Amino acid sequence: MLPCFGEVFGNASSRQHATGRRAAALVETARRQVADLLDCEPSEIVWTSGASESDNLALKGVAEAYAHRGKHLITAVTEHRAVLDVCGRLERGGCEVSYLDVDEEGLVDPESVAATLRDDTVLVSLMLANNEIGVLQPVREIAELCRARGVLLHTDAAQALAWVDCRVSQLGVDLMSISGHKICGPKGVGALYVRRRRPRVRLVPRIEGGGHERGRRSGTLNVPGIVGLGKACELVAAERREDAGRTGELRDLLLRLLSEAVPDLTVNGSLRHRLPNNLNVAFPGIDAERLLAELTTVAVSSGAACSDPGAGGSYVLKALNGVDDPSGRSLRFGLGRSTTRAEIERAAREITTALQRAPQPLATEVAASCGDPCADAGGWG
Repeated sequence: MLPCFGEVFGNASSRQHATGRRAAALVETARRQVADLLDCEPSEIVWTSGASESDNLALKGVAEAYAHRGKHLITAVTEHRAVLDVCGRLERGGCEVSYLDVDEEGLVDPESVAATLRDDTVLVSLMLANNEIGVLQPVREIAELCRARGVLLHTDAAQALAWVDCRVSQLGVDLMSISGHKICGPKGVGALYVRRRRPRVRLVPRIEGGGHERGRRSGTLNVPGIVGLGKACELVAAERREDAGRTGELRDLLLRLLSEAVPDLTVNGSLRHRLPNNLNVAFPGIDAERLLAELTTVAVSSGAACSDPGAGGSYVLKALNGVDDPSGRSLRFGLGRSTTRAEIERAAREITTALQRAPQPLATEVAASCGDPCADAGGWG
């Protein structure tokens, strides 16, 4: 990325001069790198500022472009806020949205999708991997159902791209959102895959002003970020299988060490259908927020992100068991490509020690500590 901040500082859309053409060439190289990872054509990649913008473009763009065919969309109650909030916006604009429940493992039943499809359904949006509990949805099976009914399928693959096969040719999706920082790339850049053949997906742009990206997303391109995202995709293609295997073993080690310290610990969501780097666990009788305050070297987040002081915690965890978790017992651990066994063992020791000395205040104290609504509740994290 470094040359793009200086010697190749040109605008990739200014191809009348050499500096602009050099920047454009770097952008197109990155586009091919992303397309290679997703197994699609470079022309099917649209640059965005991240997965949230990609989700907005996919849902709003399809809803407006296909409004003449119908105004019904389908999603799940455990989706990221970048999908759920957009669905709420579309409902206020006259669309109808069906929100599918999940089972106790966090999985959507493909049959529930089939039963919810209607003649006026234009889009189904289901994330490939959940951002809180890491559960992998049966997207490929659902894609077959949607294809048979002529309904488009969008998936948010931001969490999954670094760890599982996200080839659109295998998944059968029509739109896919990805983000740079989730694959060790730069923040503030992402992409949206948009199918161009069988069927050709049409979108009404959300950002206009110049017709960039084949009219799908206008604006001066973030050349350094795009170059970084492209390189990150190249590295994922070369190293994902090894990274996923090693990280999965470390995740299982962490679970074993924590379970030895807390025998009645429970895992939130399916452990079988799950990203290898995600572990979301509940510590019975423990206030997770107070436990976090006891940790000094472990960067871990509460699984019960408060979006409202009285909401009772994570809407994702509530969807698994149907009840609120006001005591905030859950923590979400996210392992990375650079995580080592020594770090896992150190984290387990520190958490075990913290559990032994952490106070257990009343649930009302936890609710009071939330203060104002969280600005990034349920964030990518």
